[in-house]
Amino acid sequence: MSQKIKTNKQFGLNLRKLRKKNKLTQEQVAAKLQILGFDMSRSVYAQIECGTYNIRITELAALKNIFSTTYDSFFEGIESDNNL
Repeated sequence: MSQKIKTNKQFGLNLRKLRKKNKLTQEQVAAKLQILGFDMSRSVYAQIECGTYNIRITELAALKNIFSTTYDSFFEGIESDNNL
């Protein structure tokens, strides 16, 4: 069973910002993920950017490498839950 991260709108906005910074289309990112062995369509990737698809940890790790970024960049502006 693969673990997923519950995403939200800010996560999706950060992801979109990273994609655009790297001058990639959603289709190109999905294709890069497919090459790495992930079953990812453009429409599923679009759902991740909208914050409606819970991303797998392995997908996040792959995106980190595709965008040559840090994990922190995915979570900028997301407040932590201090009630944990």
